[in-house]
Amino acid sequence: MALQLQARVLKDKRTKNLIRRLKAGDIALISHQDLDITAARALVERRVAAVINTEPSISGRYPNRGPAVLLESSIPLLDCLEDDAFNRISDGSIIEIFHELIRTRSNHCFHCSLMTPERMEMQMEAARANLHAELDLFARNTLQHLEQEEWLLYDPLETPKLRTNFADRHTLIVVRGEGYKQDLSMLSSYLHDVRPVLVGVDGGADALLEARLKPDVIIGDMDSISDDALRCGAEIVVHGYLQGDKRGVPGIERIADLGLKAEILHSAGTSEDVAMLLADALGARIIVAVGTHFSLEEFLDKGRKGMASTFLTRLRIGSKLVDAKGIARLYTGQHIRMRDYLLIMLAAITPILAIFVVTREGRAILQFLEVWLRFRLR
Repeated sequence: MALQLQARVLKDKRTKNLIRRLKAGDIALISHQDLDITAARALVERRVAAVINTEPSISGRYPNRGPAVLLESSIPLLDCLEDDAFNRISDGSIIEIFHELIRTRSNHCFHCSLMTPERMEMQMEAARANLHAELDLFARNTLQHLEQEEWLLYDPLETPKLRTNFADRHTLIVVRGEGYKQDLSMLSSYLHDVRPVLVGVDGGADALLEARLKPDVIIGDMDSISDDALRCGAEIVVHGYLQGDKRGVPGIERIADLGLKAEILHSAGTSEDVAMLLADALGARIIVAVGTHFSLEEFLDKGRKGMASTFLTRLRIGSKLVDAKGIARLYTGQHIRMRDYLLIMLAAITPILAIFVVTREGRAILQFLEVWLRFRLR
């Protein structure tokens, strides 16, 4: 049966910005190469009528699972790769979709490719065949940046002055990544009894508020967080990026426009890396991670070309960092034995270690680290 529908279309080249505006029954117009699983699930939650992508939903770079999430939820996905289609479809207008043809009220017509299970499997097969090459590039980039960012292992962090006390306390760091809702829902007993410091990384602050939890600290570049979350009363730390000798603070203007105050923390790495480094530097006893990125697919979904900063951050924090799933499964509201903590910590670092142990490129990185450490210890 041919696809046929008529509805309002809303568009944004940043899918995470569009999510907040969508209503049930809308058509989402995105420009998102290699649609990732987190964005796809957010679109499903908004109950959109269809998704039109002006970039390849599966480019063949790696096997991304976002399109499969939409198809499993019976949401049509159309790749519309005609020149200037994104600009020529007006935001908020009514459009018609008839199978693989889009027609606007101003009589612009665009031909699309409707994603079917057969078409998706063919494209995913090509992406799986390319994964080795993508992994090779990923490992090489990681190796190149390990030396450039090695200071993350030992240099002291210039921490901002915060009212929130981290010293000798548990800290829960929430990133709006894969499985964050399930992780938060499983932690109710732990949150009630331990009362950790709550840190939201960008949209992770919205995730905490959705779970009826108020963040103590918000950290990030402020590109995927709502105004309501920024106004919730949490302390705000804007992640300032380091690019050679230059320092950029892209999020500070937004804070000023809202009439809010914020501290600035300059550091290499992602905002979730910086949140962990900050908690560690301020004396957190245990750092519990919710929705953070561990797998290769998650790094590729985020558009990361390597994982040097993440690898070095986790090396620096060491056994303090545990995964929320482990805490939820072992926490009973009673005292947890040290052996249980060690098991959780081992589970938390296993995905990263696996990449470095089972792949040729990973073993090359480990050999590089061994040589580097020997040189440093001379």
